[in-house]
Amino acid sequence: MHTPEFAFERVVANVQKAVRDLGVTYPVAVDSDYRIWGAFNNQYWPALYFIDANGTIRHHHFGEGEYDESERIIKQLLHEAGAKDVTPGLADVSAQGVQAAASDLYQISPETYVGYARAANFASPGGARKDEAARYTVPATLRADQWALGGRWKVTSEGAILEQPHGRIVYRFNGRDLHLVLGPTQDGQAVHFRVTLDGAAPGPNKGADVSADGAGVVTEHRLYQLIRLAHPKDEHTVEIEFASPGVEAFAFTFG
Repeated sequence: MHTPEFAFERVVANVQKAVRDLGVTYPVAVDSDYRIWGAFNNQYWPALYFIDANGTIRHHHFGEGEYDESERIIKQLLHEAGAKDVTPGLADVSAQGVQAAASDLYQISPETYVGYARAANFASPGGARKDEAARYTVPATLRADQWALGGRWKVTSEGAILEQPHGRIVYRFNGRDLHLVLGPTQDGQAVHFRVTLDGAAPGPNKGADVSADGAGVVTEHRLYQLIRLAHPKDEHTVEIEFASPGVEAFAFTFG
């Protein structure tokens, strides 16, 4: 079931494309009015509810992780329902890019929203100016999990839209992976960007959506993997600079 977190996720064509890109072959219910979400009193993306053949919720899990345990529960419920062709053992999954399982690092930065409705740890002096274009600066230093905007941006309830070329987003993070949900201009024009890690090109620490020199391009609304540390430890500072205006940033996630 797909319940949208951002406005662009309400567009059915975007959902259909994501389903194709992910290779999903089973039906996906689109819950844009939050009816199913509300019926479960759900608060999480993702949320797993394990329902047996009698319609009873037997288990649930909120957030990423516990993939092996989830598979065991599914197989248990299939056996109870009389299924005869359930394969033994656990599936061998080799996910790449943003689909790869999160790291087992103890300290990982929290999901961080750019829009003012749910933003936290925003460090640009003066805070966010709601729904109006304003110029932002990046402090000389950031503490762990703090982030800032540089340049002229319009901050909305869901995200931030760059108003002039060469705007920046800077984040001081913990974790192996850094992702950012981005969208192109309103008329669909691609926006090029460059990522630096601690002031240098990411090289072997590049994410799936950037090259070793940090170059990348926003072509559609989706999650972009910007950093995957080869040897994750300690805190790092990532900076994303966008070459042209119109790009929209929504949320950081980490793994």
